[in-house]
Amino acid sequence: MEKTVTFRGNSPAAGAREPFRKQPKEQVFLLSPAHLKGKRAERLRQNESRSEISVRLRTGGATIADLFCFASPLYFRGKLAYAREFGMPPPGLEPCYVITSCRGLLPPDTRIDLASLDELASGGAVDPDDDKYRIPLERDARILQAKLGDAASVILLGSIATRKYAEPLASVFGARLLFPSDFSGRGNMSRGSLLIRCVREGRELGYVSVAGLPRAREK
Repeated sequence: MEKTVTFRGNSPAAGAREPFRKQPKEQVFLLSPAHLKGKRAERLRQNESRSEISVRLRTGGATIADLFCFASPLYFRGKLAYAREFGMPPPGLEPCYVITSCRGLLPPDTRIDLASLDELASGGAVDPDDDKYRIPLERDARILQAKLGDAASVILLGSIATRKYAEPLASVFGARLLFPSDFSGRGNMSRGSLLIRCVREGRELGYVSVAGLPRAREK
């Protein structure tokens, strides 16, 4: 007698699982600030200045990103473009935050005016021994840390040759604080060009933990 087998419900093929899809890794970038005591930034304070950003600063219509991109046309602009391209923040957070001299971490679209420019330019020294700089930075870093998932990374786009960024940030973020390995041995102009090129090519850099790098001895 010939036997037949009947499957009830879904067939084995229909119940097969879909291929595993790797979830994007959450990451937030921290951008070192532009120098606000140089000639380019100083021109913004002059009443006779008719540049677009000077006018916007007088009316409170500029952002901290506008200000720092003006003061650092290549390096900061490259950092901002790269962070916005490759940042993958958890819900409710920005792809990147800007380190400031006295106001901790600010979203790049934070509105500023001339009074804010004066505050940032004359605020604390960007030095972990200066409380005006360190205390707001560590405060905002702890707030950010509390909102990040366990696997999220924080990537510093700035120098680690001195203590000014790595020391206060590593004290909060520990091993999750990363740094682009291709930044080593490059100056600011070279880093800016590299970041802009990466954005154009859609190529993300590799990162290493700041905690595993030699500690800087300089301030």
